Amino acid sequence: MRKALRGLLVLTVLIGTLSTAGTATASPELSTSLGQGGPPSPEAHATTGTTGTTSTADESRDILDRLLAIPGMSLVQEKPYPGYRFIVLNYTQPVDHRHPSKGTFQQRITVLHKDTARPTVFYTGGYNVSTNPSRREPTQIVDGNQVSMEYRFFTPSRPDPADWSKLDIWQAASDQHRIFQALKPIYGQKWLSTGGSKGGMTATYYERFYPRDMDGVVAYVAPDDVVNDEDSAYDRFFAQVGTKECRDRLNAVQREALVRRASLESKYAAYAADNGYTFTTIGGLDKAYEAVVLDYVWGFWQYSLPKDCDTIPADAAHASDDDIWNSVDTISGFSAYADQGLETYTPYYYQAGTQLGAPTIHFPYIEKKYIRYGYQPPRNFVPRSIPMKFQPSAMRDVDGWVRRHAHHMLFVYGQNDPWGAERFRLGTGARDSYVLTAPGLNHGANVAGLVADEKALATARILDWAGVASAAVRANPSAARPLARFDARLDRRDTERDMTLRP
Repeated sequence: MRKALRGLLVLTVLIGTLSTAGTATASPELSTSLGQGGPPSPEAHATTGTTGTTSTADESRDILDRLLAIPGMSLVQEKPYPGYRFIVLNYTQPVDHRHPSKGTFQQRITVLHKDTARPTVFYTGGYNVSTNPSRREPTQIVDGNQVSMEYRFFTPSRPDPADWSKLDIWQAASDQHRIFQALKPIYGQKWLSTGGSKGGMTATYYERFYPRDMDGVVAYVAPDDVVNDEDSAYDRFFAQVGTKECRDRLNAVQREALVRRASLESKYAAYAADNGYTFTTIGGLDKAYEAVVLDYVWGFWQYSLPKDCDTIPADAAHASDDDIWNSVDTISGFSAYADQGLETYTPYYYQAGTQLGAPTIHFPYIEKKYIRYGYQPPRNFVPRSIPMKFQPSAMRDVDGWVRRHAHHMLFVYGQNDPWGAERFRLGTGARDSYVLTAPGLNHGANVAGLVADEKALATARILDWAGVASAAVRANPSAARPLARFDARLDRRDTERDMTLRP
C-alpha cells in the first residue's frame, strides 16, 4: 500500500501551518465531556448512540457561533463558497480514548455547512484533510452538509510527543465517534459516513466499533486484507487485468528498468542530489530505486485507464534510458521512497505494519537475478525508532463483523483497481448492504461509474438512508438522481490521488 510524493507534500506543509500544536495535558472541557473513566470496550461501544435535540433559539444563532460553543472546538479559518459556509476547525481529542486524562491533541476537521435541516455526510480520506472546500459524491447525492476529519497522527493532527501505540483503528474510530457526538445536536438529521480507499476502510472500521452512530456507510475502493501473508489474489489480478498487449508493455518496461539498474541509478543519484533527497529510512538509494520500479505496474492500474496503455513505450528493450525513466517516474514517482517522500505517510505505513496489512506480489516475468529485495514490508518505510508489531486479529475481526452484521453499507470497487483484488464481502447476516463494481474503472471508481441499474440502486439507497428519498424513488429506484447539481470546483473526482501506491 504505497504512493509517491509530489505537490501534496508542499500542500501539507502549507496547510499544516494553519493549525496549533497538540498539548500535553487534558483540557477541562475534555474531562467534562468524556467523564473520568474513559470509554468502555469496543463491544460496549456498539450499544452506544446519541440523539441530537435543537431548540428554536439554537437555530437562530450563527452556525459558527454554535460550532465554537462546543467544548474543545476552536476556529482555524473560514473560507467563503457560494451556497455554503466552509469552516476549518480544531477539536481537542484525547490521545488515548481509554484514558482521556493522559493528554490531548488538536485534531483538524472541516465543516461544509449547507443547512441544519439537511442530512450530513461524515468524510475522511484516512490521511490529511484538505482545507479547501470540496464535496464528496454522497454529499452531492443527498445535497447535504459535510464534515471532514483529518486522521490522527497525520500532521498537524499529531500528539506531541507522539505515542505511536495509540495509532490504531479503534482509537481513530473513537475520534470520529466524539466528533459525531459533538456535532449531532447541531446537525440533527440523518448521517452517512464515507471515504475512498483508506478512507473507505476507515468508514468501515468506524461502523464496526460504533454501528449506532451512522444511518448508512458508502465505502469506496476499500481493501480488506484479512490474512496478511496470503496475497495470491493480487497475482491472479495482474495476470488477467486489461489486455495481454498492455500487460506485456508494462511488464517489459518494469523489467528493463531493473536490467538497466546501473545507468538509471546514476540518474537517480543525480536527481536525489538536485532535490536534496535522502534514503535513511528505507536503507539506501538501491532499495528505494527497486521499490519505485516494482510499484510501476501496480501504479498504472491503480490510477490509469486501458486507453492510457498507448502512453507506455511499446519496445522497452530499444527505448532510451530517458523513456524508461520518464515512464516509471510518471507512474510510480522517484521521490516516493526518499525520506522526504515517506515522512508524510509514516502514520499509514505504521498502520499497514501493525494492523491493516500490506500486499506482497510476485513478478514471474522478471528473472530473479534482477530482483534484490522484492516487495518490501511496511517496516522498511517507518523509522526504526518507532516500534511496530503486527496484530493479525485486527482485520479478521472487521471482516467477520462486516460479513455477519453489515447494515446499510455500500461498497463500490473499480474493475481494474488492484486494491479490489482483496475486498469486503457480505455474508448471510448482512442486511440492506451491497458490493458493486464499476466496469473498466480504477481506484477512482464511484457510484456514477456503475452500470445503469446498479447506479440507480446505489443512488436510491443512499437517498433513503439519508432520509431524503422521494416517494417516487422509494417506489422505483430508477428514478433516483443526485439532489445537488454537479459543481466542477466542489465535486472533484481525482482528489483521492496523491501519486503513490497507498490505498
